[in-house]
Amino acid sequence: MTIEEKIKEQIKENSILIYMKGSPYEPRCGFSAKTVQALIDCGAKFSYVDILENQEIRQTLPEVSDWPTFPQLFVNGELIGGCDIVSELHEAGDLQSIIDKASP
Repeated sequence: MTIEEKIKEQIKENSILIYMKGSPYEPRCGFSAKTVQALIDCGAKFSYVDILENQEIRQTLPEVSDWPTFPQLFVNGELIGGCDIVSELHEAGDLQSIIDKASP
């Protein structure tokens, strides 16, 4: 399995998935911490991949998602965006409805 295939499989198998620096319990960058907090505020049950521990994923994901920065949030296989977009959606109340529609 190639790294691209592995990434696509992770995105497909997890209804809410964040690629981030660190873990939800110990984020290793402020943008990851802020994005995780928005998910927690919405009561989301989510999976994560620590890109600092997975360098191949860190290098390949931007090509797969066509998004250059981290974190990257996927819901139901669709890229929602990074910290700024997730924060804007959260502040507008739209992130909650996106999370609520996520497949269990």
